Amino acid sequence: MTVTIDRIPADFGRWDEVLALIMRAFAFMDGIIDPPSSAHLLTVDALRDKAGRETGFVALDGDRIVGCVFALERADDFYVGKLAVVPDCQGQGLGRRLMRKVENLALDRGKAALELQTRIELTANHAAFARLGFHETDRTAHEGYARLTSITMRKTLS
Repeated sequence: MTVTIDRIPADFGRWDEVLALIMRAFAFMDGIIDPPSSAHLLTVDALRDKAGRETGFVALDGDRIVGCVFALERADDFYVGKLAVVPDCQGQGLGRRLMRKVENLALDRGKAALELQTRIELTANHAAFARLGFHETDRTAHEGYARLTSITMRKTLS
């Protein structure tokens, strides 16, 4: 597999494929996390709007979209969301490569950190992000929940 990772251009027209990728990559969470993933709220139009506010990257194996990530620039950092790799390409370092693109973007823009959120139940994700240099900074509850539902993780860039 020879994968290239490119910034999503303004005239990108393959949002249906990105949406399908995210839904496939996040499907394992169904029945595990509560509340359900915000991925279920995504539409082609919502993704297009997200790309207008955030910087997105897609990973391509030939012409096939096999991964994506979005990063929202904030005052001091970038918030990373919707990191997704198709299940048959997971475990090959593609998520790490996508995150490296976001790190380079953050450094180019003079930001000192990346931040993300992951669900309490997804312990394998906590470990994967820790291997990428993230550490837990907070635990929060989604609106309407009395129990903690999310972990905030942060990575300081150098």
